[in-house]
Amino acid sequence: MASFPPRQLYYKGQVQAASSGKTFQTINPATATPLADVQIASNSDIDAAITAAEHAFPIWSQTPAIVRARILQRAANLLREKNDEIARVETLDSGKAFTETSTVDVVTGADVLEYYANYIGGGGLNGDTIQLREGAWVYTKKTPLGVCAGIGAWNYPIQIALWKSAACLAAGNTMVYKPSEFTPLHGLTLAEIYTEAGLPAGVFNVVNGGGEVGAYLTTHPTIAKISFTGQVSTGMKVAGSAAGNMKYVTMELGGKSPLIICPDADLENAVDGAMMANFYSTGQVCTNGTRVFVPRSIKSSFEKRLLEKIPFVRAGPLFDEQTNFGPLSSRPHYEKVLEYIRCGVESDRATLLCGGLEKPAVPQELQAGYWVKPTVFTDCTDDMRIVKEEIFGPVMSVLYYDTIEEAVKRANATELGLAAGVFTRDLNQAHRIIDQLQAGITWINAWGESPAEMAVGGWKKSGLGVENGHRGIEAWLQNKSTLVDMSGCVATAFAKL
Repeated sequence: MASFPPRQLYYKGQVQAASSGKTFQTINPATATPLADVQIASNSDIDAAITAAEHAFPIWSQTPAIVRARILQRAANLLREKNDEIARVETLDSGKAFTETSTVDVVTGADVLEYYANYIGGGGLNGDTIQLREGAWVYTKKTPLGVCAGIGAWNYPIQIALWKSAACLAAGNTMVYKPSEFTPLHGLTLAEIYTEAGLPAGVFNVVNGGGEVGAYLTTHPTIAKISFTGQVSTGMKVAGSAAGNMKYVTMELGGKSPLIICPDADLENAVDGAMMANFYSTGQVCTNGTRVFVPRSIKSSFEKRLLEKIPFVRAGPLFDEQTNFGPLSSRPHYEKVLEYIRCGVESDRATLLCGGLEKPAVPQELQAGYWVKPTVFTDCTDDMRIVKEEIFGPVMSVLYYDTIEEAVKRANATELGLAAGVFTRDLNQAHRIIDQLQAGITWINAWGESPAEMAVGGWKKSGLGVENGHRGIEAWLQNKSTLVDMSGCVATAFAKL
């Protein structure tokens, strides 16, 4: 029996029944039991949602920025008021511990919404004026794109929905949003909060379904931009399809990110950083620092301290305040991660320092869930499959090096470039290393924090464009430049004709 009533679609400012007659179930990954039946949008349903967004665009885009800001600020306040209620649903839907969803997922999404409300309310969308000569100048204007599509990911459901919709709506666009089919429950909640805050009908719409719904959105002629978060292979298809139709895109894709620990690094902080970069959110974070480069000279001390700290990664009932490690998000993903762990042991022949294929000790009612142990492979080499491919689970690969130059070269030897980090007491050395690492998101003596003010995006095959920060909203705008000449055409080359 499902725990929640059936979930429908949302457009024209209200809940709408899907016409397809088809549904899918979203599953609680901690127990492998159904949470809700979710209605799948048909093409005609998607058309109706896009039409609603298209009709709302002239109204919303012409609403003064300060008025849009007030509405978005109200939505941010509502999110904070309902934080624990939303976080409980996120925990059940995603399998993340309540200690995480209640302090990070909703909070950081609301922060981004508030950030963009303040940004546009303070004149952030104003253009430039450039004096060319006496009586002639250029002014620029930033204008919204139109109807945009947001395609969410399953690992940070409501946070990613807010990262996309906050900048999109602040810029004056309207959005049709498709949640991941693995974690869809936040979609209606967010739509209803936006409506309660005063967002006009049709500005934010939700359609549910799998890849076929995303594909239809991507190719729809009315859609001006697609913002996608997900795996590299899917992102490349979405970007290719969008580019062929001259659509704007923002792609936040996967990574195989390096974390370089220098010989002089504070060992406690470095080990904590490596654990944060691999086991937070059960390793289901696109920026995970899964390739941990450690100086050969501190091999034994690093491994010893790591093993001493692993017990502090605690699996268990998701609403227990001691639990900080949940299950993997779905059965297909669980089987994928287990296959990588098996590959690390059998094919790559890496040294298994801890973890492995056995489930962690969880209560009997959780035994059917998609639980894995935090796993560390050591003595890894660059050619191992577990080192080269994105696992997206709690699997750390430790690689040893002799010189910093060697570590940097090996760190960059990948087609991906999402994140990177370095731990050292020497800040001059830290900046030199960061400057050489080929990644769009980097940290020094820290890992994982992405505040609203920080633009984030990948290099290479890890993405296109950025989200958040001042630069993030530019991706939802187009520029118009106008040259004004008070003297007319007399100053041109044709004046003497």
